Amino acid sequence: MEFADEAPKLLMLLYGLIAFAVVVGGLLVLLDVVPNWFARRREAALVAAARADAPPAAGPRPRRRSVANRPEGGLALFFLLPALLLLAVGLVVPAVRTTVLSFMDGGSDSWVGFANYRWMFAQDEILGILTNTLIWVILVPLVATTVGLVYAVLVDRARFEAVAKALIFMPMAISFVGASIIWKFVYAYRSADYDQIGLLNQVWVLLGGEPRQWLANPPLNTLLLIVIMIWIQAGFAMVVLSAAIKAIPNDVVEAARLDGVNPWQMFWQITLPSIRPALIVVVVTVSIATLKVFDIVRTTTNGNFDTGVIANEMYNQAFRFGQTGQGSALAVFLFVLVIPIVIYQIRNLRRQREV
Repeated sequence: MEFADEAPKLLMLLYGLIAFAVVVGGLLVLLDVVPNWFARRREAALVAAARADAPPAAGPRPRRRSVANRPEGGLALFFLLPALLLLAVGLVVPAVRTTVLSFMDGGSDSWVGFANYRWMFAQDEILGILTNTLIWVILVPLVATTVGLVYAVLVDRARFEAVAKALIFMPMAISFVGASIIWKFVYAYRSADYDQIGLLNQVWVLLGGEPRQWLANPPLNTLLLIVIMIWIQAGFAMVVLSAAIKAIPNDVVEAARLDGVNPWQMFWQITLPSIRPALIVVVVTVSIATLKVFDIVRTTTNGNFDTGVIANEMYNQAFRFGQTGQGSALAVFLFVLVIPIVIYQIRNLRRQREV
């Protein structure tokens, strides 16, 4: 009887597995068959061209465009088309739809113009959320990059470099939700009548303090959530900056040492200017990730106790409170904030190529 009750779910699971096998198998077949078909067609064209290039029995040979120089646009389009379709379906269409919804009311029934954007800057709660997001964007990239740079300098060429880098980078392998749960236990609170399970409160009690609800006390709770993001992103910064440090030419380092520079001068005058492009990449990447932060706030406080950020409030307005227009306006505003960072990074990459 129990098996019969679960039969529809098992049948749906079977259908899902069959659909997955068909889609993935079809893609693999296409990726194997289509390139081979283009290769055989090109080979046949080259053979035909070689025969046509043979000395004719009599008469002039007609001028003909070389087959080897023909662009294989069909093959390139075949490989680009899936990516373009996914980009359109997953990014362009939702972006346009979200922009349209931001000018409509909560039920997406009537146009309200810029009312949702005026609401965004008229509510004290939303202004507090925008302020929190600004604090995140200022502190996380700067501190995470600085910590990652310190890690890269100290760990570089250390005795246990590989092990140390693996341990420092490990938080990047954990999802934001998993990292948030770990730190939520660190910040856990129990009354003074019970043993503390939170590491921070346990240390605080050993130092003579009373247990505190760390995540319920603004503005300290926002800074404690920022610590989680820094803990995650510092490993990424360390890996990129460590690779940049190792790429500094040895002759430059040796010349600086022969000139008698000390380690502090070596860092500021040689290392830091040499890894400037990598520093920009790290700061830009971490800044974009910080602007979109959602999981950490959602898992730890759900935006309560004055810890809200734009992404979390966007979710609450659109899906919890049923205010699709206001949620879409927050999403568009978040997208607008990301655009200047992306433009700056593109220009920086072009500048590096020109140099």
